[in-house]
Amino acid sequence: MDELIERFYAAFDRRDGDAMAACYAPDATFVDPVFGRLDAEQTGAMWRMLTGQAEDLRVELAEHEADEASGSARWIARYTFTRTGRPVVNEVRAKFRFADGLIVEHVDKFNFWRWSRQALGRSGTLLGWTPSLRLRVHRDARRRLAGWMQEPDAGAVPSAPQDGEQ
Repeated sequence: MDELIERFYAAFDRRDGDAMAACYAPDATFVDPVFGRLDAEQTGAMWRMLTGQAEDLRVELAEHEADEASGSARWIARYTFTRTGRPVVNEVRAKFRFADGLIVEHVDKFNFWRWSRQALGRSGTLLGWTPSLRLRVHRDARRRLAGWMQEPDAGAVPSAPQDGEQ
């Protein structure tokens, strides 16, 4: 599954949300500190939304390992947070579970306070450690995702690539 992880982050770096979504099984789940738990449709839509809005996103797959059932990765995203115009360097640890050559569970973890200081500036520095700011960021992210998914075809999950396709 090393190849799947490499393909996923290469698609992320080139801002190809469709290719990222195609790496997930139809019943997959995703969890991170901002969006919380998402189903496969929401996950695909989230990646399409984030990659579609990112103008200067760069993603580096720093390290990864995997076997047929599970894997992990450390990746670094560099981008401008669109809501504030502030630069962000976010180091993320990912855990994966796989089935039938696809991701069935994906959990991203990162230091929310470190991220909020960069992305939100003063309010992130002062309040990034508080549950109230986490909740506000989570609600805003979910609201933006729900609105984006109302657009035609935004949440559609493309079929998984067949043998030989990428």
